[in-house]
Amino acid sequence: MSSKYPVLPPQKIISILHEFGFVKVSQKGSHAKYKNYFTNKIYIIPMHKEIARGTLKNILEQADITIEDFLNQL
Repeated sequence: MSSKYPVLPPQKIISILHEFGFVKVSQKGSHAKYKNYFTNKIYIIPMHKEIARGTLKNILEQADITIEDFLNQL
């Protein structure tokens, strides 16, 4: 069974999140904090070599971004 959620480096995910209104506000260690000024919500993005499928799924769910909308930006 293949997942529709890709394994990607954080830089690629972040570049797409920027298009949805996310801005980096701080970083502590290997975790960067991003804020969406449209929703005023804060999200933590791990700055690992790759972001796991489950982590990407959680990020998108919390940010109310569909996987289809996300993949259209790839």
